[in-house]
Amino acid sequence: MIEVPLVDHSKTREVPQRRYFWVLATLLFLFCLRVLGQILVAFLHVSFLPPMEEWMSGLLPYPGLLTAQILIIALYGKICLDFARGRGFFLTPRRRMGTGLLIFGALYLGVMILRYIIRMGLYPHERWAGGCIPIFFHWVLSSFILVLGSYHWRTTQRPAKPGIGRRLLQAAAAVAALLCISVWATYQTGPSLLAHQLGIRPSQFAVRAQKGATLLTSDGVPLVADIYHPQHTAHTPTILVRIPLTKDFKNSLFASMIGKMWAERGYTAIIQGTRGRFGSGGVFYPLRRDQQDGIETLQWIAKQPWFDGHILTWGGSAFGHTQWAIADQAAPGPSALMVYFASTNFHDMFYPGGAFSLDSALSWAVRSHGAKDQADWPSADEVKQAANGFPLLDADRRATGTDVSFFKDWVEHSDRDAFWEDIDGQNRVQSLKAPVLLMAGWYDPFLPTQLNDFMRIRQSAEPGVAGRSRLIIGPWTHASEVTFPDGTKAENFRRQSLAVSLPWFDENSGLATPPPAASSPIRLFVMGKNEWRAEQEWPLARTQYTPYFLSSARSANSITGDGTLNALAPTAKEPADSYAYDPLHPVPTSGGAMIGPAAGIARQNDIEGRRDVLVYTTPSLNQDVEVTGPISLILYVSTTAPNTDFTAKLVDVHQDGSAFNISDGMLRRSYQEAQLPSAAEKVFEIHVDLWPTSMVFFKGHRIRLEVSSSNFPRFDRNPNTGNIIASEVNVISAKQTLRHGPEYPSRLILPIIPVQKTQFQQ
Repeated sequence: MIEVPLVDHSKTREVPQRRYFWVLATLLFLFCLRVLGQILVAFLHVSFLPPMEEWMSGLLPYPGLLTAQILIIALYGKICLDFARGRGFFLTPRRRMGTGLLIFGALYLGVMILRYIIRMGLYPHERWAGGCIPIFFHWVLSSFILVLGSYHWRTTQRPAKPGIGRRLLQAAAAVAALLCISVWATYQTGPSLLAHQLGIRPSQFAVRAQKGATLLTSDGVPLVADIYHPQHTAHTPTILVRIPLTKDFKNSLFASMIGKMWAERGYTAIIQGTRGRFGSGGVFYPLRRDQQDGIETLQWIAKQPWFDGHILTWGGSAFGHTQWAIADQAAPGPSALMVYFASTNFHDMFYPGGAFSLDSALSWAVRSHGAKDQADWPSADEVKQAANGFPLLDADRRATGTDVSFFKDWVEHSDRDAFWEDIDGQNRVQSLKAPVLLMAGWYDPFLPTQLNDFMRIRQSAEPGVAGRSRLIIGPWTHASEVTFPDGTKAENFRRQSLAVSLPWFDENSGLATPPPAASSPIRLFVMGKNEWRAEQEWPLARTQYTPYFLSSARSANSITGDGTLNALAPTAKEPADSYAYDPLHPVPTSGGAMIGPAAGIARQNDIEGRRDVLVYTTPSLNQDVEVTGPISLILYVSTTAPNTDFTAKLVDVHQDGSAFNISDGMLRRSYQEAQLPSAAEKVFEIHVDLWPTSMVFFKGHRIRLEVSSSNFPRFDRNPNTGNIIASEVNVISAKQTLRHGPEYPSRLILPIIPVQKTQFQQ
């Protein structure tokens, strides 16, 4: 401890400068030893000192760090020289300088001590000194600042007591400093706190972040990645995420949190931007070049010194597609995939039943067009306003003021042609080389194609792949949660996708001892009862496919009609139900399976009041009825249009009359043969597939079916002309007729699950 003689405060204090010199010189010498040691490791590769990663804090690459260290040595050397000579700028007493240095040095040292405590508390491999060399020498640097501040404080007079304004300013500065430290500490501990909340195993390793790692593709485009390395490891499995999003603060923070969370548990996490996104070069065009860029990324990973042979992939929607694009690769190839809200069949997601998923496509185009993504999804009103015009092909221009190339391509390629083969590939399920965990949502537009993928995997993939693949279906829209009719919100999807990721990766990487293998490959959320249940297959083997026949004595037009759904087949002839479908006044969308904020559960009562909506309802249920599985509708229809649509919606009617959508579907097809001059009014049997679901209709509720010819803008409008819809600007109204009765047994086929045989479990 430095001894300072007591003096009168009315005079300038006297202190032993020589003692300060020796303390400062000793601290500078220690720091020089640190810089020298790192130089020996970096350039001479000596083996008697700790490896390079233990010298790095991860904030700067070494060339920049070395430059900063040299500048610090020069500055500290000048300070020591002033003390040695007894004169110079840094020797002249300055009270304010001393105060500032003491405050800064104390904060600096406090933060570094806190950082050391965090590392020791979270990461077993960091105890007691491993990986903490940078922190120790931050202590040296902060101590130098504190000693210098102490000199200036002791050699100057104590200032007069500051006024109230200055004290308030000082208090505000102190609060701001503490707030910044709290934010920093939260960021440092964030991945571990998140993992704890998700029930994931404890962290093991400190993490070194490698920002801006670049792979140059075969056609010269730089693909940029942030890589999170677990320290004190030689070879690790790799988690690869190829992300087609803008590198803004929110996405960067999210990527950093999950990358560090995985790396703290022994994985090297790579967050790589696809072309034109997240720092990568090239032009952004969703879903294109994913295969070739993905293959080159796999080959690049295989050459890295830390690679242990296991690659795990993660992501959904467009970056779920980046996984399917490389699912057929091996050595190197994925050891396991985790895909949510994406399938091998983007064409059928965009064209379910032949109609265009306009709301989903337009929401995607509005948010993702241009050099960077928009901050938020467009509102439902913004999408509807842009969609409400002709031709369909110009909806992107109406929404954004410019042409969006990928939207126009989606609109113009309604058939499965070479454009979609380039995106979806061929037989990706059959060529799958690794097990896949699929996460789907009851109100997500990918649900039918995801379920088809899962069924094909279980039936035709390699036994080791088929038997180890898993399926989770939850109460989610596209990467979000539904709000139930009682106002409660479903469990957070993003948390769930992360909670299941690490156990799945552990199971397939050999990194950690996995939990006992799940006896049930499927977990699904049963709505209504709002409970999770384990199942063995899809569709469920115990399903009873039960027809509910459409009937009306007068008219089923709107909720005021007398349309009914009956479990018994009709025996007497019934009049047909008819309505006019006018493309200029379509039935508006109210909830459903879409990309964007309009998706989910919504009240249907206003929709059911329209005359162009046929409504068929069961009597009040005398017991709970569970509907779990694929839903189909067989209709006998006639139309005056050469090409038109028929829509269907399954609805849960509560005891107070409130009606909420459960599932819907659409069929677009040609009826040209009905337009021949010699043809009488021709009746067509059509099959409409509704979205699969799992829903318990409670005792006292009613099951309802809505039939119409539009659900806009969830689907685009059919102009009824029979011309190319993408470019059509003219429309005609059509008379739509639906027949029912013994000759035309129109019926809704529901997958009923015997409630008494089910066992719900969390």
